[in-house]
Order: sequence, then C-alpha cells, then structure tokens
Amino acid sequence: MTMSGRMYKLFQTGLSLGSGMLAGALFKKLWKAAPVGGDTAPAPTDEERRLREILLAAAVQGAVTGLVRAATSRGGAVGVRRATGSWPA
Repeated sequence: MTMSGRMYKLFQTGLSLGSGMLAGALFKKLWKAAPVGGDTAPAPTDEERRLREILLAAAVQGAVTGLVRAATSRGGAVGVRRATGSWPA
C-alpha cells in the first residue's frame, strides 16, 4: 500500500465518524423543517405514525447520510492528494 493510501485510510476513519455526526445533525434539521416533520423522525416501530411517514423518514435519512459520506470521502481523497501528491488507491 502506498503512503497516500495509508494516510487516506487513517484520515478516512476520522472522516467517517465526523460525517456520521454531521449527517445526523443535518437530517434532524431537515426533518424539523419539513411540513410533515414534527420534532423527531418516527422510529420504524412507532405504531402511532403511518408507514408512509416512517418510510419517507428512512429514505431522507439514507439520502442525507449517503450525500454527506460521499462528500467527505471525496474531500478526504483530495486532501490526501494535496498533502502527498498522489491520489489514494
């Protein structure tokens, strides 16, 4: 494994933790702002909420998480390239 690859793996661990926290906070804000939102997103086992609302919350949360993780992963790779001069493999 190259130097940039090792550096990226180490850097990616921190990015992964940070992106998870960022995605969670962003999702909470988006859900509160949504017209169907409310204060908290429904849990899959919440019998008081409709299935449609539960599935919508899950889809939005998955999209937000995927977007944030992809953005932070790409940013980490760019950062490693700037620091080492080569793209992490």
